[in-house]
Amino acid sequence: MSFKVSVQPSNHEFTVEDGQTVLDAALAAGIVLPYSCRNGACSTCKGKVVQGSYDAGSCPEQILAPEELENGYTLFCQARPTSDLVIEAHEIRMASDIQIRKMPSRVMELEQVASDVMVVKLQLPTADPFRYYAGQYIEFILKDGKRRSYSMATPPTESNLIELHIRHTPGGLFTDHVFGTGDTKMKQREILRVEGPFGSFFLRDDSDKPLVFLASGTGFAPLKAIIERMIQEGVSRPAVLYWGGRRPADLYMQALAKQWEQSLPGFRFIPVISEAQPEDGWTGRTGLVHQAVMHDIPDLSGYQVYACGAPIMVDSARKDFTQHHGLPEEEFFADAFTTEADAA
Repeated sequence: MSFKVSVQPSNHEFTVEDGQTVLDAALAAGIVLPYSCRNGACSTCKGKVVQGSYDAGSCPEQILAPEELENGYTLFCQARPTSDLVIEAHEIRMASDIQIRKMPSRVMELEQVASDVMVVKLQLPTADPFRYYAGQYIEFILKDGKRRSYSMATPPTESNLIELHIRHTPGGLFTDHVFGTGDTKMKQREILRVEGPFGSFFLRDDSDKPLVFLASGTGFAPLKAIIERMIQEGVSRPAVLYWGGRRPADLYMQALAKQWEQSLPGFRFIPVISEAQPEDGWTGRTGLVHQAVMHDIPDLSGYQVYACGAPIMVDSARKDFTQHHGLPEEEFFADAFTTEADAA
């Protein structure tokens, strides 16, 4: 059985087929609601059900506050209607030439930049331009049908060459292949099937507010794409990147991030290490990366924040920034990375 969903305040409507989630049906209808992980591990797709009934699944109880659940909020990537619905959600306008599609890709280069991070460069078909917003991600479609998501670390190019930063999850089906040895290791010229672009994590150009970019680990990747696009287009908004890791080696492209201070007027880079050891010789900032932001900018009411990395970092930043440091909730944009175990 299918159900109709009406979106407020736009009054757009779409149909959800049996078994579909609200988010998947909206995307299929060309209506882009905010989303990131699509598996219930973050709260980017949070929205309010004004009218109607639905199966919320188990994820909202783990992610959303009890008062949000009581007020009708849920995760649209998990919610399946059991009647017609009226929902409140902020729609995102996407360029008409950005279309999700499946395509083959060829591995062109593999560079291990840290003990557990591989930079993978993929060549997508050159016949048609691959259009996407800097900050979006693609999914690898594995032979068993499972999928693995990775953000593109470079803005679009005419060559359709994209860069991914892949962290090794020991025992992970896909990342063991990327980091394997011998016949099990990913090789140059290998063909992989991908689909994309996905996600609503990209710079909002309709604002001139100063920017806080917040990353942990390989959450640096989509922010790298956004910042390089800002450099290309001469975006002049003041911006600061806080990049956190446990040890200095986790910040695997520090030199590049420091270089951006010369390439982008008004840009600053602040690395933060949470578990520095004496042998590291670390003399920079220490502690949790989102707490460094709060120390430096106690009033975030006039800012936009783009956060990417481990869900615990993203969730902590969202809560602390909006509840205690004045950031409007609608000015917090996030992409929470999940591990292969989460996605299995």
